[in-house]
Amino acid sequence: MKMLRLGVKLEACRKLQVLSAQRSISTPRLQSTAVKSIHNDSEYADEAIYPEIQDLSFKARKKRETQSWHDEIRKVPTVEEKMIKINMPRYYGFKVVNLNDTKLPYNCLPAIQHYTRTFYEDIKNTENAVEDSKLSDNQKLEEHVNLVKSDVKDAIEYVYDYFCHEYPDTKNMEPQERESVFASLVVEQVNRTLINGLSSDYMHLQEAEIDYSPRHEAFWSVGGINPPKNVVKSKEGRKWQKEMANEPYDRLMQYSAKPFLAIRQRNQLKPWKSESESTNVGLAKSIPRFNYDPRTLGYVCNHQHVTNVPGFWPGSPNIFGNISYQSRAFLQIRPESYGAEDFREALHAHAIQSSYAWLMGQASFNGFNTYNDLTYPMNTQTILTNGRDWSFYEYQLNTLLVHSHHVDDNPKVNFCRGTADLTLYNEISDTGKIGDINENVLRHLIRFYTNVPEIQRSTSELQPYLGSDAKYIADYKNPDQREFLERTFKNLMSNRPRHLAIPEIYLWEKIYKIDNKTRPMEAKRRFFELDINPWSRTLDQHQKDYIPRAVRPEGPKSKKKWKPTFYP
Repeated sequence: MKMLRLGVKLEACRKLQVLSAQRSISTPRLQSTAVKSIHNDSEYADEAIYPEIQDLSFKARKKRETQSWHDEIRKVPTVEEKMIKINMPRYYGFKVVNLNDTKLPYNCLPAIQHYTRTFYEDIKNTENAVEDSKLSDNQKLEEHVNLVKSDVKDAIEYVYDYFCHEYPDTKNMEPQERESVFASLVVEQVNRTLINGLSSDYMHLQEAEIDYSPRHEAFWSVGGINPPKNVVKSKEGRKWQKEMANEPYDRLMQYSAKPFLAIRQRNQLKPWKSESESTNVGLAKSIPRFNYDPRTLGYVCNHQHVTNVPGFWPGSPNIFGNISYQSRAFLQIRPESYGAEDFREALHAHAIQSSYAWLMGQASFNGFNTYNDLTYPMNTQTILTNGRDWSFYEYQLNTLLVHSHHVDDNPKVNFCRGTADLTLYNEISDTGKIGDINENVLRHLIRFYTNVPEIQRSTSELQPYLGSDAKYIADYKNPDQREFLERTFKNLMSNRPRHLAIPEIYLWEKIYKIDNKTRPMEAKRRFFELDINPWSRTLDQHQKDYIPRAVRPEGPKSKKKWKPTFYP
């Protein structure tokens, strides 16, 4: 018994020795860790720093989500991927308000000024406008006028003879079509005459790119508009949204047009408004506000993918617009009862929307969009003509932010200035001869053509929101990625309808299934019976392309049977 107790005591002593040895080994490690934590001053601060307290209300959360999405668009590296990213939320497209150059509603100038945040001013004295041009030497200006005057006169007479020969029966043509055809021929010949006469003295005309009947499209978001009835009714049906039912609503504007001719340059035109003049809170508040639904004026809405196409595809070296010739044939279908004042305002409204849209498209190819504002001004020159009557406009784009709260808070303003109608010639005789040419029109034309694009910017300043290594999808090294993004971008910009139309609720379903529950035993297979909203389908929700076994990169037994997608 004593021997047993002695054995137990010896075993206990041995275990105690082992434990003390382990503690002695681990103590230096603990001490060293403690010393390190004491000397790591970066983990401590004199004053406590707490995370920002965020507003958790519905409006604040939505505002943060929207700003986060705008930041995601800004971080996308290439021009094409930014447009794909903007279209990602809607597989079947957005609901947009259509703006075009074929029809402008009555009294639409205040609405267009609101939609584009533009301050318009008239150039009343055309002679003073010419004196402010870069042709400081009036003698040189008169030399250019005398040089091209006879050639312009011969060009118009030639166009008239060609038009009479090519279209002998103009009575069967619509007035709008007849004017557009004749004006396009005059514009082409006048442009050719001026470039031939002035290019020897102005080298930028030799480097210019000329687009005939280009495709000008642009979209932007506009805030400060009263919500439609369906939106008000939907919010009033939810207790937590009742207070927000009548708050201003953002609408997407989509402009689509085809001007007669457009001239593009590599460099930018010089701004005619300084930065201090462009940032003016008082002037911003003086811009007309049109809070009513655009449909009250006569605009039409439809669903489509939003597009930005300034007449060329990304990658062109000449990305800045110099001059565009726009049609004014929409006046042919405008009732005379609208009055002369509305006719003038309609011309101003068309000049503003066409100039803004063209510059918006150019800005999008430099990485900007309606959610990421410009960092420098952009300028262009616009001419509205029917071949006989001419109007000249200059536009300066300073900001693109017109959506949500920016319609009230944005201090920047866009500017447009224009002339009254000027007549190039009085009439054409039966023999095809015209009388005297209005030299004032020629002076304005020469001033536009001799306005040399002087502004050159570094790549980082010109395209601050594009990637340093890849600015276009053509810069990607992965051929599959290039092919996928190119196909997706061109498909979106074409706005072709989907191969399967969007699901719709038929009238008999509205009557017998929704309004009156008369078919309770029928199987619920339709999308509205399964609580599926087709409009919430995103761009990447589709079946991927199948890779046949014979061409799979990892062999026929590879499980990777779907082609990868590269959505931003």
